[in-house]
Amino acid sequence: MLFPFRASAFWVLLLALLAVVAVRLHGLAHVALPDYDSVRNWQIVREVAHGDLRNLFHHGSPGFSLVYAPVAWLTADYRVFQHLNALVAVAALLWLVQLVRQELRLAGWEAALLLVFAGTSVFLTFSGRDFTPGSWSLLLFVGLLRAHYQRLRQPGPAALLRVAVWLAAGLSINYKFLLTLPILLLLELLHGGRLLWQPHNLGRVVAVLLTPYVLLGGLGAVGGVPWYRWEAVYYNLVFPGASNAASRAGHLRFDGLYYLRFLWDFESPVLLPVLAAGLAVLAWRYGRRRQLPSLALPWYLAVWAGCYLAGMSLLLKAPRGLLLAYPLLYVLAFLLLRQLFGTSKATGRALLAVVVGFAGLLNLYRVHREIYAYAPTRYGQVAAWLHQHEARPVRVLSTVSLGLAPFLRDADTVAVAMSDAHLRELRQGRYRYVLLDAAWQVAGAPPFSSLAGQTPVAAWPEPLLVSPLLFLEHSEYTGLGYAPTLARQRAARLDSLQLRLYRLPGGIRP
Repeated sequence: MLFPFRASAFWVLLLALLAVVAVRLHGLAHVALPDYDSVRNWQIVREVAHGDLRNLFHHGSPGFSLVYAPVAWLTADYRVFQHLNALVAVAALLWLVQLVRQELRLAGWEAALLLVFAGTSVFLTFSGRDFTPGSWSLLLFVGLLRAHYQRLRQPGPAALLRVAVWLAAGLSINYKFLLTLPILLLLELLHGGRLLWQPHNLGRVVAVLLTPYVLLGGLGAVGGVPWYRWEAVYYNLVFPGASNAASRAGHLRFDGLYYLRFLWDFESPVLLPVLAAGLAVLAWRYGRRRQLPSLALPWYLAVWAGCYLAGMSLLLKAPRGLLLAYPLLYVLAFLLLRQLFGTSKATGRALLAVVVGFAGLLNLYRVHREIYAYAPTRYGQVAAWLHQHEARPVRVLSTVSLGLAPFLRDADTVAVAMSDAHLRELRQGRYRYVLLDAAWQVAGAPPFSSLAGQTPVAAWPEPLLVSPLLFLEHSEYTGLGYAPTLARQRAARLDSLQLRLYRLPGGIRP
């Protein structure tokens, strides 16, 4: 009887996994890379694949470019990179669910239910459609969680080094893994004993963490990049230079409600109420005793999620600030519902399945409303128009966006103007067209008034450029809060055309 049970659990989990993959990949072949960073990453990966390492340390993420460089040897199609990145995010979630199932002895149907519940998260679905280090960050973060949890449960020097390896890998992929350091140190102080602080163990951990900087720094030096370029990224984070195109400088902005409002408006409606109730029960139960809960997986995950929420509330906001916490929030909400209904009786199991299943359906409704509805892309039509009307390689200016670049040919040129003054400067070159890309509104840049009064030769809508999620993702760039960002989005939505193509005066006609 054991084999059929295991076999049925496998098939239920497989069906859940296929459902999540379908949600993540639906319509992905018909959308553009959603932001400047995604396109720039796609360009840099291609550069690295051909031996050009000048931008290897862009955004402090050399590992990301190196991971995808072999793919660029086979294809330049941005959609391949986009799909692979989406699947990596699904693998990360599956690995997290496997950890929860193993530690808490979930039944196969419970694990499948959790996978679908978390896998239909609106923001996790949205972030899985870009080409940034986010998906790989999730995968390495789950590896770090697993390794560190086992290190706390079964202390030993080898376990400690495994944690250091995962952390070093994460730092190589995404500089934002720096934000895990305070939480790791807090957990070490609360539950880690004195193992880390023994000089020989601490020295070995530091050596492991420094290894990528030495190896990849050396690789960069071979490619002609100064050895300190990676560290310079960290310096610029702490001491930012000039303000950006939205006139924003600095990284601090306290707002305790930004992420709570986002979770309520965009994620599962059961998430916040269930988590709030769980927090209240935890505070009441352990607050009277003035003691910490014992180290169990739910408490461990709650520390990570709570610290991320508190820490990111101090910094400039964007939904991606909680990227590593979204799966944990869904897991915690599921475990609280599981404890509330119980699974020892058929009634409790049925209630859990109905409530979580209904929450997943609401997630799908929001995914359709906030993601699928803002497709397909029209950048391909812009590129086709340019190729139809230009016998020679296209040279075009674009406002605050590289969105057109993946649709052009290798011989074509697209340059980005970050301001109206920059646009006037670039117009002195041999560019024949200007694409007034409404990404300037998303990024909060001043209007390109030098194009006012001119008549575009062609214009297209680009639904993604009026997406609330895209505007919110740029609130870190603009420095605006939650409500002002969505007010800008509502104003931008009144315009039916987001891509306007202008021929430059004096431009060479075909």
